Amino acid sequence: MFTRETMEKQQTWLYVVVLFVGAAIGLGTPEWGAALHYTVSPVLAILLYSMFAQIPFLQLKESLSNLRFIGALLVANFIVVPVVVWLLTLAFPQPPAVLIGVYLVLLTPCIDYVIVFTQLGRGNEKLMLAATPILFVIQMVLLPVYLWLFIGKEAVQVMQVGPFVEAFLFLIVIPLLLAILTQVVTKGKTGGERVMNATAWLPVPMMALALIVVVASQIGKVYNDFAVIVDVLPIYIIFLIAMPLISRIIVALFRLDTGAGRAVIFSAGTRNSLVVLPLALALPQEWATFAAAVIVTQTIVELAGELIYIRIIPSVVLRDR
Repeated sequence: MFTRETMEKQQTWLYVVVLFVGAAIGLGTPEWGAALHYTVSPVLAILLYSMFAQIPFLQLKESLSNLRFIGALLVANFIVVPVVVWLLTLAFPQPPAVLIGVYLVLLTPCIDYVIVFTQLGRGNEKLMLAATPILFVIQMVLLPVYLWLFIGKEAVQVMQVGPFVEAFLFLIVIPLLLAILTQVVTKGKTGGERVMNATAWLPVPMMALALIVVVASQIGKVYNDFAVIVDVLPIYIIFLIAMPLISRIIVALFRLDTGAGRAVIFSAGTRNSLVVLPLALALPQEWATFAAAVIVTQTIVELAGELIYIRIIPSVVLRDR
């Protein structure tokens, strides 16, 4: 019998398959890829609702009371990561349109499939779930500041306030409120448990669908701008290698237990490619093409890296004590 647990255990390979499906659609039938562009934001909104619905918002106090975990998470993502990214872009200079895509994707911690990979890597995914709203709000506030610091006034001029507000409203506030409403309405009600169990089936298929529509709609840009894309690969690969090692030091400094420590390591190494894509697509056309291409490239590189992470992090980087 096919169960949700079976689906969740096999989801990593499902994501690899759908990457190829998305690439085949986008390259084989470009008109379909172009059409799927309009589905990216709605699919992401449903994905995030399905993820938020699994967060025990009515019992968050205990999870958020782990101040050392929250502190380590914030230091890793909003102090250490920006420094690492800045150093990498100094070592591998990029044109401004490419650079803004690199900064968009690497300066924003993942809030969706990082939970999946944390669980697969034997980390504390419940702590990761509880921290999701905090991570999203802080990254949306700090991202314009980082762009201004790293790129300058030119970035501030091309980054419109509207897309940030729109992304925050439709990709986080509405799904978040709907998820909380679902929990409040179903709590203690007849059939409420069945409703929550039904929402628990959504994250994996919605993640797969999100990857298909994102890759299918953007892979043509990656293919057409491959000469530019090659230049950003060292940044992404070095970032994937460096962050677990650096995060391990942060985990030790904050004296976190093994599960919480692995969650911090996964968070620091996993970026927010799917959610920042609408921000890149809202840029002026000459910027949007390159920025979107480098973001999708990061998604592909990262998913390959996560398959290594889920084995290396629990067995080498942070072993069971």
